Amino acid sequence: MNKKQIKFAGGSLVIVAAIIYLISAGISKSSLYYLTVEELVAEGSSAYNKGMRVEGKVVPGSIVRKDEKMELTFNLGKNLSFVPVTYTGVIPDMFKDDTKVVVEGTFSSNGIFKANTLMTSCPSKYEASKEEGHPGSKG
Repeated sequence: MNKKQIKFAGGSLVIVAAIIYLISAGISKSSLYYLTVEELVAEGSSAYNKGMRVEGKVVPGSIVRKDEKMELTFNLGKNLSFVPVTYTGVIPDMFKDDTKVVVEGTFSSNGIFKANTLMTSCPSKYEASKEEGHPGSKG
């Protein structure tokens, strides 16, 4: 091998290594552990201060809004197995009691889930319309 080939091989190796590093760093930052409320409660203290997504239903009657600060607190889960959630930000229009939601954030040692992201699932009435083959029907 001459000097040009060695330089080319070395440069190629550096570029490939940089690409592999960027891909692995991106995956580790964007991947969050996904749990149901029951799984989060079962995890206990081992779930503290870890980034994760939690799915569950909003416990009816637990929603408290502070619109002037865009703050929201609610319980996520079922009657005896729930997690208190705090969220600050834009509240989705479809957010209400007994709605299935996914929150993304961290579970603190005081037992409160601090959500950075709040997403609601589409209600089943839209899914039923698609199944019937009549997107505009009220059935």
